[in-house]
Amino acid sequence: MKVVRFKEAESYEPEKDWRRVSLCSEDSISIEHFIKPAKHASPRHSHPNAQILIVLSGRLQIETDSQTVELGPFDTAYIDGNEEHVVINPLQEPSAGLDIFVPGRSFDFWLKRKK
Repeated sequence: MKVVRFKEAESYEPEKDWRRVSLCSEDSISIEHFIKPAKHASPRHSHPNAQILIVLSGRLQIETDSQTVELGPFDTAYIDGNEEHVVINPLQEPSAGLDIFVPGRSFDFWLKRKK
């Protein structure tokens, strides 16, 4: 068993106030907690890993080539690997969520990503 204490977990901010915390970092699965600041949108991106996004608080909007959906607390979205998407916080306050990646991805994805 491996235990990750939230307060001691690896974390960083890919952009101002967009905080990510690594809760699990295995080859088979990775889990990241995130705080998305008010009105923030991630850059349009894709990754080979399938992604499950769970909203913990606030609201998050996910845009793909084929649809746009808005999720509230405890709503979940599945994003296929290699599907281009943008995650947006439409609110005037921060929103929080969990990203689960299968197989796991490198926690420094946003630091290594070419702009």
